[in-house]
Amino acid sequence: MESLFRRPVIVSVFSTTLFSDVDFDRDGKQTGRISLPYSVTRSAYGVIPIPVAVVKNGDGPTVLLMAGNHGDEYEGQIALGNLIRSLEANQVSGRVIILPSANLPAARAGVRVSPFDDANMNRVFPADPSHGPTHEIAHYIEHILMPMADIFVDLHSGGGSLDYVPYVHCSLIGEPEQDRRAVALLRAFGGPYGQIWQTEKAEATTGGTRTAGGAAKRQGCIELGGEFGGGAVVNPAHLHLVERGVRNLLAEAGVLPNVAVEDTGPMRVMGGDAIELFAFAPDYGVFVPAAELGDEITAGDLAGAIHNLQHPEREPLAVHFRASGLLICVRAIGRVEPGDCLGHLAIDIEDPTI
Repeated sequence: MESLFRRPVIVSVFSTTLFSDVDFDRDGKQTGRISLPYSVTRSAYGVIPIPVAVVKNGDGPTVLLMAGNHGDEYEGQIALGNLIRSLEANQVSGRVIILPSANLPAARAGVRVSPFDDANMNRVFPADPSHGPTHEIAHYIEHILMPMADIFVDLHSGGGSLDYVPYVHCSLIGEPEQDRRAVALLRAFGGPYGQIWQTEKAEATTGGTRTAGGAAKRQGCIELGGEFGGGAVVNPAHLHLVERGVRNLLAEAGVLPNVAVEDTGPMRVMGGDAIELFAFAPDYGVFVPAAELGDEITAGDLAGAIHNLQHPEREPLAVHFRASGLLICVRAIGRVEPGDCLGHLAIDIEDPTI
């Protein structure tokens, strides 16, 4: 199917051993598996069967929807499972590829990284498939699935260690028409907060080129994603936001031509991933936060205090924010070690496409 918006893709020098029982070019609705050969003592010819769905009807844009990049982030996984059951081919103009639990080993275990190789899938792109199962899955996503897509959406939350205000993001690449479309999709997705990333995300904090978002940009896709809660729980309000947002995005993209984009109200447009926006633990202990999600922070404000359980006679260790902004992320676990992220901020920006 000829793409409507794409730029040239980057071709991998590696081949893949993964195979699928769905035909990505066939009209209709299909559900099946992408199988990753995984030979171990208990199963010599075993595979890891990663769920996939394809809903296609004629020509039009292709949207690749993904969740479960990290296994303990649930809103996206549930939302895409619901979409698989509800979406029919006669509603679609174009193609929707749905990967609800992309990192299936991590999803089945309910953990951030794969228990098979201890790899974080959102830090291994573009991936060398000889390095283990997580790399093999990432390689297949970037070099088999993404070249089919015009738009890529990666749905996250904070997992077990972090909690986020719900926000959707898009990435800009410096091509005016594609950037305009990215922001239009972001605004259609809707929600109280939107982040526009104007440069490659920082390698030191949020992964940069090693993420699925970085891969999508390499492969010419319009890239969107978001963080929708956290704490390794499912927040019904955040789940509703994701489900409504995905349908709005598909409608805005023209993939659901008979669905109107629902107005979700004003969106605060933000950005920023400089290291100064992050607060990190300097010592071991139990962290008691002094600010809540959504608070407006001024540089120097108290982020919280770390209590030393081994030495209760010692005063708690105060940690301060180094910058000003909106507190969009906080640690969801009380116990901390040196280097743990305690929270981070976002800053208001102007929409660069206006």
